[in-house]
Amino acid sequence: MITLKQWMEAANYKISEGSDYGWECFGPNAHRLDAWDGDHNGVNTSIVFDTENQTVYEATVYDYASPRAYRLINPAYVKKYKKEAKRRGIAWSNAWDDVDYIDLDVDEDWLEKAQAIMSGKEYDERVQVPLILENDQLFELMKLAHERDITLNQLVEDVLVEVIKGESIEN
Repeated sequence: MITLKQWMEAANYKISEGSDYGWECFGPNAHRLDAWDGDHNGVNTSIVFDTENQTVYEATVYDYASPRAYRLINPAYVKKYKKEAKRRGIAWSNAWDDVDYIDLDVDEDWLEKAQAIMSGKEYDERVQVPLILENDQLFELMKLAHERDITLNQLVEDVLVEVIKGESIEN
């Protein structure tokens, strides 16, 4: 999970407000900080953390112009968060209006998007997926990528797209 320091850097150290976190799922010491752009129209980011031990529970970044909302939730608290959202009658995936959160699993992915969004720069909208492979699996994929004359990253992306579509990855 990202750290408060990393979030502060992504927010360009522009804290605009903060408050106790109103839900119980993250415990009694949960606090929220927000960083808005100058006019409160285009972008903002927030973080929920523990004021005693600095555990980060959730980090979000909002790009209202696109409109997109990215969220990174501490995996140890996802079930508690979902349970409380259900108890409150709130769709846990909803960011605002008809916009759902795009949940991220890779810290660097969230950081890259947050830094770009908060700086008004273009960013990669694709979602990074953690992939753990054994050495023999990695070697086989590298050989297959070489045979197709593409990068390993492109092959993995192609495989994931095909799997999501339900298609075979065979030639």
